[in-house]
Amino acid sequence: MKVVTGVVGNDIHVVANRLIDLSLQARGFEVFNLGVNTYLEEFVDAVIETNADILLISSLNGEAEGWCREVKILKSKYGNLLDDVVFMIGGNLVVGSGTADDIVPRFKNYGFDLVFHQVDLNTGLDALEEFMKERNT
Repeated sequence: MKVVTGVVGNDIHVVANRLIDLSLQARGFEVFNLGVNTYLEEFVDAVIETNADILLISSLNGEAEGWCREVKILKSKYGNLLDDVVFMIGGNLVVGSGTADDIVPRFKNYGFDLVFHQVDLNTGLDALEEFMKERNT
C-alpha cells in the first residue's frame, strides 16, 4: 500500500518524521514523504499524483488543529478522487491541554478516519494496519 506522509504546517519535527517513514517502510508500505512544513493542499495533491491509499499527517508542536480544520472542505473540492483514501493524523495535535476523549472526535469531525493524540508510533501503525485489513476484507 502507498502512504503519503509528512509534517503539517509550521511544524518541523524532522527526526520523528523520518522515524515514521522508516517504520512505515519496515511494515511494507511504499512511502512518499513530503517532509516538514507541508501545506494540507500539498498532501492531497501528492495523494492524487501517487494514487496513495493513505494520507498520514504528523504533528508534534500542537498546531495541527489550525492547519487541518479544512480537511472536509478540501475533500469536497476533489470530489470522488479521495473517496477511498484513509486520512490519518497523529502526534501532539493541539496547543494547550485536552484529552483524547475530546480531541479525537474533533479531528474525526474535521475529516480524519484515524486520529491518534499522544499515542506511541507503533500503537498508531498497528491500528492503521488493522483498520486497512478490516477495510479490505
